[in-house]
Amino acid sequence: MEKPQYHIATLRGGIRVVATRLPGDVSYIGLAVHAGSRNEDNEHEGLAHFVEHTLFKGTRKRKSWHISCRMEQVGGELNAYTTKEETMIYTNAPAGHAERAIELIADLVKNSNFPDAEIEKEREVIIEEIQSYKDSPSESVYDEFEELIYKGSPLSHNILGTPESVRRLTSADARNFIDSHYIPEKMVVYVCDPGDPGKNIKLVEKYFGDLDYSAPNQPIAPLPPAEPFDEVRDRDSHQANTIVGARLFSRDDPRRHALCLLNNYLGGPCMNSRLNMEMRERRGLVYTVESNVSLLSDTGLILFYFGTDPASVDKCIGIIRKEIAKAADTLLSPRVFARIRDQYLGQMIVGSDNRESRCMSLAKSLLYYDEIHDIHTVAEHIRAVTPEQFREMAQLILNNGLNRLTLK
Repeated sequence: MEKPQYHIATLRGGIRVVATRLPGDVSYIGLAVHAGSRNEDNEHEGLAHFVEHTLFKGTRKRKSWHISCRMEQVGGELNAYTTKEETMIYTNAPAGHAERAIELIADLVKNSNFPDAEIEKEREVIIEEIQSYKDSPSESVYDEFEELIYKGSPLSHNILGTPESVRRLTSADARNFIDSHYIPEKMVVYVCDPGDPGKNIKLVEKYFGDLDYSAPNQPIAPLPPAEPFDEVRDRDSHQANTIVGARLFSRDDPRRHALCLLNNYLGGPCMNSRLNMEMRERRGLVYTVESNVSLLSDTGLILFYFGTDPASVDKCIGIIRKEIAKAADTLLSPRVFARIRDQYLGQMIVGSDNRESRCMSLAKSLLYYDEIHDIHTVAEHIRAVTPEQFREMAQLILNNGLNRLTLK
C-alpha cells in the first residue's frame, strides 16, 4: 500500500489542518473538536450531544432547512457525532464541492444561534433517543458500567444526558459551550479530496482563519481511584447482559499497541477469537461475545461483553478469566504470535478500505498526538510488539482487577 502525502498547517488563529490528495470521485471534509461529554458539569449533562444536534438548526445567515439542504443538494451529506472527549462534524460529497463543505462547517461553528423554536423540537427528539436507548440493555449496560468505573468523574455520566437534564438546557447553554470549548487549539479540520491539498488549505484559511475564541483551554480534572464492584441489576429481561472490564492507561501509553493486539486475540470480531471459540462455538453459551478497548486522555478501559441465559453468567465470567490467565501465563512461540499479529494487520488493511473513517482518523491523530498516525505508522508499531509485551498486557489486566456489571 502506497503511503500518501499529508499536508499539515496551523492557521493564524491556531486551528490545525490536515489535507491529502485522495484519488476518486468523493470528498471527505470535517472538523474534529477535542470536547465532549467530559466537559459538562452536573447541571448540564448531555450538553455536548445537545450542541451536536442543535448546531444544524440555524445560523445568523441560514435557516435549518438551508443547512440540511446545503450538502444534500449536490448529493452529499452533513452529519456529526459526540463521544466522551470529542465531537466530529463531517461531510461527504461528490468531488468539486470542497469550498461548499468548508464554508458550511465554518458557518455552523462561528454563527450557530440555536433558535428557541428549533431547539424545543429537537429537545423532544433527543429525549426520545434517550428513552429508546434505555430499552436496549445490550447497549445501556456499557453506560452503566462506565458510571461505576468512573464514579466521581464527569466521565461517569451518559453522553446523552437524562430527560431531566436535557429539558434544562437552553440556547445560551449551547452557545456558551461552543464559545468555551470549540477553541482553535482544540480543533482540527481535515480535507481529503482529489483536488490540490495546498488550495484546500487556503480554503480552510479563508473560512476558519479568523476564528479566535479567547476562552482558556481548561485542564482535565484528575480521576478519582477506581472502586472495585461486582453488581447484578434486575431488569426483568430474558437475557443477562454482562460486562467484565478493567481500568487501564491512556491513549498516549506506548503499551496501547500490545493491548489492541491482545484485545483482538481475546474478543475481536473474527470467529476464531478465543472467547468466541470457547463460549459460542464449543459450548453454545452465547450468541454474542466481544471485547473492545477505549482509551482516553488520561485513562482507558478494556471491556468484555456477552449476553447469555442468567444461569450461565458465572460460567461465562469464569471462561473470560481463564482465557486472560492463559495469555498471562503463556509466552507464545514466534510462529503462533506471528499468526496472531498478521491476522490483526490484515484486519487493519481491510478496515482501512472505509475511506471516510480513514479520513476522520487523520484529524483525530493530529488532534491527540499532534502528528499523523495512519495505518502505516500503526502497522509498524504492531510489528514491533513482542510476545513478552503481549503477555504483560494480560498480566496487567488481571493485576488491575476485573469488575462486573450484569443487567438481567
